[in-house]
This record gives sequence, structure tokens and C-alpha cells, in this order.
Amino acid sequence: MPDTVKTRAYRSTVRAERAEQTRHAVLVAARDLLVERGYDATTVAMVAEAAGVSVDTVYVSVGRKPQLAVAAVDMVLGSSDEPVPAEQRGYVQAVRAADGARRKLELYAAAVGDVVPRTAALLGALRRAGEADEECARAWVAVSERRSANMLLLAADLRGTGELRADLTDREVADLVWSTNAHEYWLLLHSRGWTPERYAALLADLWCRLLLEEQPQADPVNR
Repeated sequence: MPDTVKTRAYRSTVRAERAEQTRHAVLVAARDLLVERGYDATTVAMVAEAAGVSVDTVYVSVGRKPQLAVAAVDMVLGSSDEPVPAEQRGYVQAVRAADGARRKLELYAAAVGDVVPRTAALLGALRRAGEADEECARAWVAVSERRSANMLLLAADLRGTGELRADLTDREVADLVWSTNAHEYWLLLHSRGWTPERYAALLADLWCRLLLEEQPQADPVNR
């Protein structure tokens, strides 16, 4: 009997490892195809072929096309071959560890300037697909609401510095950041010739001017 139990446990471990390897292959294939080709031009069959699995395996291991798109976005945001929760992303940890609201906003703006231009087309396509597909619509709403919740966490972190404007609630701070770090805002600026670097600099300047209390001016030196 003990040998039988050990054999079953071993087989279970092997199956779990293989399932994880399959899931990983599907995620990487989906990210690469979706980012390179875009949402509309990528099919689940293409993802399956690139990962070396069947279409049904893609559905079982990760999900349908909307779930693949959300996972791809999370992988780009986390600079990882796996979807990374917001609190585990490198730039989020750097923002939380930074001293002072201005430095936090500068770091976050730099991160937005890096990742939003790389995910904007995919998010835009997912949103458009949601106009005709209920599953895509649910995925889009989930992404948007998750981003809104993360901005509330950022607002609370900024509030802890004592440097936020007292006349703005955390919800207002979150909404102001949420609206200006949206992919739609970047696409508008990009259509006018803005670069990611200029976009990031604008966000840092905008957020610091809009959200932080004015610093008292130093007294002039008497000569």
C-alpha cells in the first residue's frame, strides 16, 4: 500500500508540472502573438499552434481569447513570462518604497510611459470587441475596475506622505490618475506625435502640479 500511495503522488506531481508547463507555453505564445499582431489578427488556433497544443488545451489551461488578452497585458505590465499581480510588479514596489509623493509620482509616471504604449493597442481592441461580444465586455470592465482599485491604493500611499492636497479625496486623486494613465489618453497624444518619453514627463509634471500641496517659497536672502 505505501508504494502505491507514493506512485500516485509521483504521478500527480508529474501531471501538475506538465500542466504548468503547458499553461506557460500558452501564455508566452499568446503574449507574443497578441502584442506583435494585435487582438483582431490573432486567433486562438494561432496561439495553440505556437504553443504546440490543441485549441481545447488553450481553453482549459488559460481560457478564451479575452482571458488570453488580459493575461498578455498582465505579463507586459509585470515584465514577466507569467501574469504578475499589481502588488508584485517591480515598479509598484519601487513606488511604495520611494520617499516623498513627488518621487513616487515620478517613478509611476516613468513606468506608465513604458508599459502603456506597449499595451494600448491590445486594450483598445479588447474594448472595441466588447461592443459586440459580452465576454470581451466583461473582461474589459474587469481590467478597468481593477486599474481603478489599484489607483485607490496609490492614492492611499500618496496620502501617507502628507503631501497630497487636502481638498482632494482619495477617490478624486485615484480618478484623476486613472483617467490620465488610460490607454485612450496615450493614444490621443501619440496621434499628435508625442513620444513615450514625453508622455511620461507630462504625467509626472501634471500629477505633481495637480495633486500635491504647493511647497512654501523660501524667504529671500537679505543682502
